[in-house]
Amino acid sequence: MTRGIIKTARIRQWVKNVLVFAAPLAAGQVFQADVILATLVAFGAFSLSASAIYFLNDALDVEADRDHPRKRHRPIAAGVVPIPIALTVSVLLLAGGVALASVANVQLVAVILVYDVVQILYCLWLKHQPILDIAVVSSGFLLRGIAGGVAAEVALSQWFLLVAVFGSLLMVAGKRFAEIKANPDLEGEVRRSLRGYTDSYLGFVWHSAATILVLGYSLWAFELQTSVRNPWIAISVAPFILAVLRYVQHIDRGDAEAPEDIALSDRLLQVLALLWLAVLGVGLYLVPALG
Repeated sequence: MTRGIIKTARIRQWVKNVLVFAAPLAAGQVFQADVILATLVAFGAFSLSASAIYFLNDALDVEADRDHPRKRHRPIAAGVVPIPIALTVSVLLLAGGVALASVANVQLVAVILVYDVVQILYCLWLKHQPILDIAVVSSGFLLRGIAGGVAAEVALSQWFLLVAVFGSLLMVAGKRFAEIKANPDLEGEVRRSLRGYTDSYLGFVWHSAATILVLGYSLWAFELQTSVRNPWIAISVAPFILAVLRYVQHIDRGDAEAPEDIALSDRLLQVLALLWLAVLGVGLYLVPALG
C-alpha cells in the first residue's frame, strides 16, 4: 500500500511546479536567499496540493479507470490503495499544502486555496465540460507562476502574466490535441470533454497560444533590453523561440499528452532550455553584477 500511495502521488509530475521559480527568475532576484526560501515553500505547497488532487481524482474516477486499458493499473483502481485511505491522504495533503503556504505569507495561502477549490470543482464536474476543462488545467500552470511571485513578493509584470497564460494554454491544448490524435474516433472509454473538440479546433487554439506566447516574451525582452541597455536579454529571444518550436513539434506529432515527460526526455529541448536560461542569466544577473 505504501508503494501504491507513493505512485498515486505522482511525484514525477512535480517537475511542473518549477514554474514557481519563473517570476523570481524574470525579476532578477532568484538567487537572493529570502527569495529562494519563499519560492521553495511555494514549490512544496503546490507539490502537496497537486498530489492531493491526484488522490481525489483517482478515487472519484475509480470505476471508469477500472474499465480503461491503462488506467486500470493505477493503485486505487487496482485495489492496492482503498478509497477511504485515498480520500484521507487527499485531505491530509490539502491541509499540509495550506499549512506550508502559511509559512510564506497570506497571499500564497490565497493562491493555494484558489488552486485547491478550482481543482476540486474540476474533479467533480468541470473536467467534463469542453473549453472549461482547458481553462481550468491552464489555470493550474498560471497559478504556479503567480505563486512564486506572491511568495517571494516579486511584482508580476503584464508581460509575465501574458506569457504565463498562453504558455499554459499551449501545453493544455497540446495535451488534448494529442489525446484526440491518439484516438480520432473517440472509441472506448475516453475523456468526456474530448467529444466537444475537433483536432482542427484544438489546432487553432495551440497555434494561437504559441504565437501569442512568442510575441509576449519578445515584447517583454525587447522592452527590458531598451530600458536597461542590455543586449543579452534581447538575445534570449532566439533560444526561447527555438525551444517553443521544438515543443510544438511534439504537439504536431501528437505526443505531447504528458508535458512533464517531454521535459524529462527530450535532450534537444533540454539543451535549448539551458541555453535560454544561460543567456537570460547573463542578461539579468551577470551583466548587472559586473556593471
